[in-house]
Amino acid sequence: MRFLLSLSRAIDWLNTQVGKYAIWLIFASTAISAINAVVRKIFDTSSNAYLEIQWYLFAWSFLIAAGVTLLHREHVRIDVLSSRLSKRKQIWIDIFGFALFLTPMCLVILYFSIPELIQKYQSGEMSGNTGGLVRWPVWVALPAGITLLMLQGWSELIKRVAFLRGEGPDPTIKGGEKSAEELLAEELALRADATPASPLAQNR
Repeated sequence: MRFLLSLSRAIDWLNTQVGKYAIWLIFASTAISAINAVVRKIFDTSSNAYLEIQWYLFAWSFLIAAGVTLLHREHVRIDVLSSRLSKRKQIWIDIFGFALFLTPMCLVILYFSIPELIQKYQSGEMSGNTGGLVRWPVWVALPAGITLLMLQGWSELIKRVAFLRGEGPDPTIKGGEKSAEELLAEELALRADATPASPLAQNR
C-alpha cells in the first residue's frame, strides 16, 4: 500500500503542476482574441488562423485540466442519494465509479483517439477554412487530457482504498474543509454557549 500511496502522490503532483500552467492557455487565448479584434477593427484584416488558435488553446486548457479538476473534486456531482449514505458507502460508490466507469471510458476514448491522431499527423490534415491551421496539434490534447484524467482517477481510487484500510485520511474532504464530525462538534459548542444559565447557577 505504501508504494501505491507514493504513486498517488506523484500523480497528484503531476496534475497539480499541469493545472498551474493550464491557466496560461486561457490567458493566451484571451490575449489573441483581443489582439485579433483590435487588428480587425483598425486595419480591417484578420485570419482564420487567429480564430482557430483560440479554440486550440481552449481545448488544450480544459482537457489537460480535467485531472486536476478531479483532484480538487470540482466536477459537477449529483449527490441526492449518496449524501444520505454513510461515509464508507460513499467511498465504495466512488471506488466502483473510478474502477468500472471512469477507467473504461478513458480507455475507450484513448482506443479511438490515438489512431485518429496518428492518421491526422501522417496525412498532415489541414483545416478546411482558408488560412486555417494543421489539425493534429489540437488532437494531441485529447489523449493527453484523457490520460491525465485516468491517472487521477487511479490516484483517487488508491486514496479511497487506503482510507477504508485505515491507512489514509478521508479523501472526500477538500483541503481546509472540515469534516461533518468537526462541524457537528462546533455546532454543539455554539449551542451550549448560547444556552442561558439557570437562575440557580447565576445565584452561585
